[in-house]
Amino acid sequence: MADHAHAAGHGHSHGLVDDSIKRSRAGMRAVALALLVLGLTAAAQVAVFAASGSVALLADLIHNAGDAATAIPLGIAFALRSARAERWAGVAVVVAIFVSACVAGYQAVHRLIEPADVRHLGALAAAGAVGFAGNWIAALIRSRAGRRLDSPALVADGAHARADAYVSLAVVASAAVVAIGLPIADPLIGLGITVVILRITWDSWRTVRAHG
Repeated sequence: MADHAHAAGHGHSHGLVDDSIKRSRAGMRAVALALLVLGLTAAAQVAVFAASGSVALLADLIHNAGDAATAIPLGIAFALRSARAERWAGVAVVVAIFVSACVAGYQAVHRLIEPADVRHLGALAAAGAVGFAGNWIAALIRSRAGRRLDSPALVADGAHARADAYVSLAVVASAAVVAIGLPIADPLIGLGITVVILRITWDSWRTVRAHG
């Protein structure tokens, strides 16, 4: 009987370990795939920013790059298979979002003070569309994995990427308004993106804190 109990307990223990390993691998796979998508998105936007000089695109680009960087603490947390590490990864996500908002806001204000021409408007609109697509795909990857793995940090990052997809559409709007002769709208849209990012920061913080 004792041997049977031991065997049952031993088997149960291995079951838990196996589930933990599976969860870790699934989480790391989702994080890596989202990182790849956002990395390619940011790379495409860098090339267009260098040609266009759009501060609205720069704000979106900075945020997308920061969003991609949040994969690092999330990946580490899943590799460690630690609930505490996941909570801290969630905090790191929130900090990264806030920092990107500060940088984007600074660039927008600087462009208001020192205006500059925005060029290659067709490419600028295309870059905004690329940002939308990249963020939307990353959001699907993160949100689905987060719900499946019951990971608040991953769910928050998915919601963050989904909101970013809509923010990227503002870059398309910037190209449109500059095309009709309102170049001042570009840094103003950059400021608008900054406000949206700050709202995302607050919402993400509430999500992470609620599961802390």
